Parts: sequence; structure tokens; C-alpha cells
Amino acid sequence: MRTYHCFWLLFWAGQPHQCFLTPLSKRTTGFPEKENVLVLSGNSRQGLHRSKRSWMWNQFFLLEEYTGTDYQYVGKLHSDQDKGDGSLKYILSGDGAGDLFIINENTGDIQATKRLDREEKPVYILRAQAINRRTGRPVEPESEFIIKIHDINDNEPMFTKDVYNASIPEMSDVGTFVVQVTATDADDPTYGNSAKVVYSILQGQPYFSVESETGIIKTALLNMDRENREQYQVVIQAKDMGGQMGGLSGTTTVNITLTDVNDNPPRFPQSTYQFRAPESMLPDSPIGRIKANDADVDENAEIEYSITEGNGYDMFGITTDKDTQEGIITIKKTLDFENKNLYILKVEATNTHVDPRFLYLGPFKDSATVRIQVEDVDEPPVFSRPAYIMEVKEDVPISSVIGTVTAQDPDAARNPVKYSVDRHTDMDRVFNINSGNGSIFTSKPLDRETLLWHNITVIAAEINNPKQSSRVPVFIKILDVNDNAPEFAMLYETFVCENAKAEQLIQTLSAVDKDDSYSGHQFSFSLAPEAASSSNFTLQDNRDNTAGIFTRKNRYNRHEMSTYFLPVIISDNDYPIQSSTETVTIRVCACDHRGKMLSCNAEALIHPTGLSTGALIAILLCIIILLVTVVLFAALRRQRKKEPLIISKEDIRDNIVSYNDEGGGEEDTQAFDIGTLRNPEAIDDNKLRRDIVPETLFMPRRTAAARDNTDVRDFINQRLKENDTDPTAPPYDSLATYAYEGNGSVAESLSSLESVTTDGDQDYDYLSDWGPRFKKLADMYGAMNSDKDS
Repeated sequence: MRTYHCFWLLFWAGQPHQCFLTPLSKRTTGFPEKENVLVLSGNSRQGLHRSKRSWMWNQFFLLEEYTGTDYQYVGKLHSDQDKGDGSLKYILSGDGAGDLFIINENTGDIQATKRLDREEKPVYILRAQAINRRTGRPVEPESEFIIKIHDINDNEPMFTKDVYNASIPEMSDVGTFVVQVTATDADDPTYGNSAKVVYSILQGQPYFSVESETGIIKTALLNMDRENREQYQVVIQAKDMGGQMGGLSGTTTVNITLTDVNDNPPRFPQSTYQFRAPESMLPDSPIGRIKANDADVDENAEIEYSITEGNGYDMFGITTDKDTQEGIITIKKTLDFENKNLYILKVEATNTHVDPRFLYLGPFKDSATVRIQVEDVDEPPVFSRPAYIMEVKEDVPISSVIGTVTAQDPDAARNPVKYSVDRHTDMDRVFNINSGNGSIFTSKPLDRETLLWHNITVIAAEINNPKQSSRVPVFIKILDVNDNAPEFAMLYETFVCENAKAEQLIQTLSAVDKDDSYSGHQFSFSLAPEAASSSNFTLQDNRDNTAGIFTRKNRYNRHEMSTYFLPVIISDNDYPIQSSTETVTIRVCACDHRGKMLSCNAEALIHPTGLSTGALIAILLCIIILLVTVVLFAALRRQRKKEPLIISKEDIRDNIVSYNDEGGGEEDTQAFDIGTLRNPEAIDDNKLRRDIVPETLFMPRRTAAARDNTDVRDFINQRLKENDTDPTAPPYDSLATYAYEGNGSVAESLSSLESVTTDGDQDYDYLSDWGPRFKKLADMYGAMNSDKDS
């Protein structure tokens, strides 16, 4: 009935599009008088209805995606109060009012101004009201109505992902779930088949299939093998309108990967492997690698290798390289070409992770034969033992043989061997070895007490190839012989009290022996024959390697004998018997009544008057004070008799005082005679130096006289040359320095030597202008001038 009434309204209105009107609560037979009319009534606020014919409307239907050039007509509002005289005005408000939807305020016609999309907004809620134009007051209450956008099939299905990735184990059964794809359609699912999606497979057959309604992809082929093909690309189509012609469609790509399962056993690419190994290879050294191929990957391709059979089962081993899955064959024991030169092994490769589902494919292991050829190499000599232990007595004579080492060449050639001692292990060259037969003999005396063990190394080398050598340790133990006499365990110095009684023990003696006694040492003690009868003491042997010294008489006098030296003979019981004489020092001391020592000094012999210690100290202090007084008095008298620096003012210019002299210094003015410089011809050949006393008198060497007016520098150089060439010139302990400035000096000469040659007086007042350093000279020469003036 609803469709029938709508059709009537469309025909009556003469519109080119469909409109749908929905009654609210009551329906009656008959047809409305006008097209899409929404009647506004003032009798009820709960709904919009027509009071006369009982038709109630509250929604319009509008087709989406309108493509016409004119505004799209929606419907018409009409009030019962409208008399057609233009006194009423229709007002529209709500969603899109004035923008998407406009109303003719005079007629109440509603139109859509824009193209509408149901997927953006499917429903618009608006409110309508009629007001009086003159008063502006509503003539009826405001009424609400709905404009519902009717859907058309304008959206194709869209998958949730552009690309799907999935994986399944290889060898899966048919119908195994792979992945589910999902596509959605934005059209209205409640209207027609616009949103009804159907799935189909465009690419990927015959390996996979898809359920049309759910989009679940499953396997469609049995036993798909990853080793043959690992990647598959499947294209799935989703089409709306239930898959009918004219429906819209979308596609997606599904990348399917076959994951590996252990369905392939390992296989050796060859049945026999051959390797060569020199006999000099060390244990755990690798010989070679073998590998079984497995088409699987990751843990399904992990292989474990083992040696199952062969004549070298205990000589070789095999391990697996986890990175390359190769079997590494290694040596477990030392190879010997002369003993065995060929080994044949059977090696087996087994998968470590076996899948029980594929055991029907066969055993997941394989085996191969490995032949190992041992190569001969020139080997060093081999000793008969890994180490030698020898013993020798310490008293053996030099060049005594103490043992023999033996080594031979293990090669078939049996090259001769020579022996030597590694001198780094025998720095003192105590031992030597016969290079031909390997006998070790002594080259120096041995002493067990100095060194008990000697650890040396013997080298055996081939004569034809000395580089081929080997070493062996030789441990030599020095056996003891009784060659050391016993001696006191310590230095014994004891004392005896003056008031001691006879048979009183004053000291217990013990002895030690450097020799080693297997049955234990047995020492015997006795006094030396010269002291046995005349001694003031006796010795008692305790038979336990100790002895006691006892007093023989009552009371001892330290003034008569302050110290006794008691010789004691100590003997051992080994063969040959060794003995020594040791001395015990016994001092006589003053003791109290309990035997505690008070003093051992013999004061009575030194001070018969019996002076006390305090008196001796006082006397010593007095002597020291007297000596100091005498020394001070002598020093004062010597200072008073000292000559002045300048004896006579008249002879000032005749003396040179040397301040850098190593001799007597300022006071030593007698060492030089300045007259020689003034008159070289006046030298007294027999005149000796006055500052020293020569041990031997040499005849002075006569020198040629200098010319008159000889330059002082030339004179000094001449005398210096003569003294350098004179063998009789003694090396005196003084150095005389004569400074000469030469001719033409700007400061002129400061020496007073030239003043002797002039008769005129010289003015020394300029010395006062030279500063404080020349003040002493200015005072001396200024005083001399003043004396002459007076």
C-alpha cells in the first residue's frame, strides 16, 4: 500500500524523480490531494498530521548523487491555517537549513541545493514553522521532520589491507586454512544488494581457493613442496550486488609463503672422500671437512656427524660446524707413519630434528667413506722416557758417570743422534754429557748441603739435520755422605757467679749437623784433652744430643780470671766419623744471693782505690775544662802577634796581595818578591821559596837575563815557558796571577808597577770617585799623600 500511494503522489505531482512519504501512526484508504505535502496542524505537538483526512507525515526520502542541473525538489510544507492569501510565512531550521535545504516561504516548497552523499550523512533532521507575516507570531507550534537520503550503488568494496601476507607449512593437506581477507562496502546494507560482497579468486589457481561469502583462503592442491616453489601470489576480488553483472568490485593481493618442514634427508654429494695428514700434526688439529647437503633450511637442515666404523675409530674424531653444517675431521692421537699409514672411516650424517610425519619418506641420514693417508715427515729423535731421575753421591770424583739417556730417530732412515746439555739449565756446568752415547757425568765437585736437586735438560738432535731436536728433563738427586762435622747450634756465651758452688749447671749445649742421617743424628760431647784435667769446669754428655757444663769448684774470682774459654769436642756416629772443636765462653760475674747477674766488669783491676763512677766522671770533666782553657789562651796570644796587612806605608807599591790565592791569603806577603819584576837581573838563584819547605833540593836552572825595558807581559810569558819546560820545577801549592791590560787601554793601567819608573808624584784622588768598592784604596793612598805633604 505504501508503494502504491507514493506512486500516486509522484504521478499527480508530475516530478521526474522518486519520493517516499512515511505515515506516522494511522493509515486510511484513499489518496492525498497534493504531492509530498507535510501538513502543519495546531491540534497536536507530538506529530505532524493532517486533521481532515487522518494522513500523518514526518519524513521525506531523497535520492543521493543527484546529477540534474536544477535544484532537487524535496517536498512541500502546508498549514491548515494557510488560506492562500499570503498572510503566512514558512520558516525552516535544523540540519542544512538555508545551506543544503531552502524553503519557499510563501508556498512551503523545500529544495536541495547541493548534491548529497548518503555515506557522508544519511539523515537530516529539520524543524518547520508557519508564522503570521504581520505579527511575526507562530500560528502553529514548531514541528520536526526527517529527510532521509536514499542509497544508490556508488561505492565499490574496499579491502582492509592492500596486501596480505600469509604462510603455511609445505606439504599441507587440501583445505588447510591460509588467511581470511575482508572487504567492506560503504553503501547501505539494508537497501538492495549494493553492500552485499562476494569473493572470488582471480590469480592463484589451482593452488588455492577462496570462500565466496567469508573470504577464507584455503589450499587447493596436495603436497605443495617448498623446495620446488616457495612463494605464491594470489589475487582476490570482492564484488558487490551479490556478484551480479553491473556490480562494483575491488581487488587485493595475498602473498603466501610455504614454510619449511623436515621432509628431506641429508645426502652426501659423493660416496668417498680422501684426505692426507702429515704424521707431525698435533692432536685436535683439523684434517679436512665434509658436508652432506640438505634441501631443508634452518633447524630442519641441522646435521650431526659421527664416525660409525673404521680402523681409525679411536684415532680420529668429527665435529659439526654450526655455521656451515660441515663435518670437521680432527686428530685425537698422534699419528705415526712407520706404524700405520692408511685409515679408512665410515662417517654418518643425521638430521637432529626429525618430523615423524615424514618418516615414510625414508631414513633421515646418509653415510660416506673417508680415507686418510698418513704422510711421512722428518721427525725429531724420541727419548725412551718422558723424564729421567738419577742419583749420585756427593763425594764422587769428577768425571764420574751418573746415568745415561737414550733417544733414537723414529723415521725409517734411523739417522744418528747426538746429545748435549742445555746450558740454560746448568749455568755452573756441573754436569756434562757424552754426545755419542748420552752418558751424563760430573764436571765439578758436588755438595748436597749446597744444592740437593739438579734439574737439567738434555737435547737430542739428528746429526744430519740439527733442527730436528727434542728435549727431556733429567732430575739428579745428590745423595748425602758424612762429610760435615757437627757444630754448636748457636754461639754459646754464658757466665758463672763468683759465689757459685761446685757441680752447678751453668749451660746446656746442643749441636747440629748439615749432613742427613737416615737413622737420626747421634752426637757425643767431651772436653778437649788440654782442658780436661786443668779446667775449672766439667762437661757431662746427656746422650740425647745435648750436654751440660758444670762448675768444678766453689767460688770464682773475676779479679783473678774474668773469662774462661772452654774447648768442647763434638763427634757424630756416622761413617766416617766427623768431629769438631767448639769453644764456650764463660765470664765470671758478680751475682746476688739468688744467682742473678749484677756485673761482669773487673773494676778492681782498673781502679784499685775503688773510686766510684761519679768520681771518675767529675775528674774527666775537669780535664776537659783545662784543655779548653789552654787552647783558648794560645789562640789569643797568636792573634796578638799577627803582622798587619801593610807593614810600611813607604813600601805599599812593592807588594801584591792575591785574594784568589790558594796559599796563605792576605797574610802571606812573604811568598813573592816584587823586585824581580822591577829588576829581573837581580834574581838570586839560590833563593828558595819562603812559603813551603821542599822535600828535595834541586839545582836551580839558570835563565837568561831579560832585556832592559822588557814588557811585563813578555817577561811573564817567558818565565811561564821556562817553568813549563823545567823538569826540576816543583808543583807548588800556590798560584800567582799577574794581570796585565796591555798597551793603549782606555782605562789605563791600574797597576802601581809603572809608578816605580817615574820620579814624579802621582795623584790618587780620583779613586774616591770610583765608588764604595775602591774606598779602601782611596783611604790608603790618600793617607800616604797627606804624610808626604806633612
